Amino acid sequence: MTRLALVTGAAGFLGGHVVRHFFAAGFRVVGIGHGRRSKTEWAKIGLSDWRSCDIDISALADLSGVPDVIVHCAGGSSVLQSIEHPAEDFRRTVNTTREVLEYARLHAAEACIVFPSSAAVYGQVTHLPITETTPLAPISPYGSHKQLSEELCRNYAARYGLKIAVVRLFSVYGPGLRKQLLWEACEKLRVGDTTFAGTGRERRDWLQVVDAVSLLTMAAERASSICPIANGGSGSAMTVEQVLQRLAPLFPEAAPAKFSGVSRPGDPLGYEAEISLARGWGWRPGVGFDRGIADYVQWYLEATALRSAS
Repeated sequence: MTRLALVTGAAGFLGGHVVRHFFAAGFRVVGIGHGRRSKTEWAKIGLSDWRSCDIDISALADLSGVPDVIVHCAGGSSVLQSIEHPAEDFRRTVNTTREVLEYARLHAAEACIVFPSSAAVYGQVTHLPITETTPLAPISPYGSHKQLSEELCRNYAARYGLKIAVVRLFSVYGPGLRKQLLWEACEKLRVGDTTFAGTGRERRDWLQVVDAVSLLTMAAERASSICPIANGGSGSAMTVEQVLQRLAPLFPEAAPAKFSGVSRPGDPLGYEAEISLARGWGWRPGVGFDRGIADYVQWYLEATALRSAS
């Protein structure tokens, strides 16, 4: 019998890659969230059923079938947006998590649930690499709302016996990502703008989206009432300046990057994941950054050409 995967936020960057992964693995995949495409377009990425609506219990229960796996990718995805619109970010992240968990409790109690959280729950840290036991001290509404959602997951797992796992993703990137540093850098470098916010010394742990999805899939296999929590990063970090140094040669005649020295609100100084727990599950990141960045720029240039032609 074909297994069923439910992906919330399936129209988003991460959610779309999760859909493709489960479809390729032989699952029937259904999705819910916001996104306007035709049934034919949804079918191309592997969705057999899609509802474009707010995520609540009634809409989830209206989807066809009882899921074996739920990956809750819906939620706020921007630190800056969460600062400017905290109530909306709370609704998109915390409220939807509550609705998914309550749906599972009432209608899909045997499903394995994965919540992709964020390294933003750690806030400003003083020691790298970051372990799962590092104290949580988020510095943005985005991070706070992810932390609250994690607490909901732990509570539902412990109280109702739901099988849940949490993965704290670090800087996920890859084809399809139209925001954050890499997208902004490509947009700037394409037109010769080389001025960036911050100091350039900010450190980030970059994880290619294929590796992120493989970890989420492995987390589903480890989901339990204990609600394990694992870091999702590459296990190494680069400064923003180092990233731009690798990116610039892919754009003809790009000048060296300059930095304003002014950090953005909610922007942590340095992140690097300690990933021994995920490695203990048998997971390994497989896409090196040089290959990943080349693939991203190729996708960006193709997407830009299509945008210019339309």
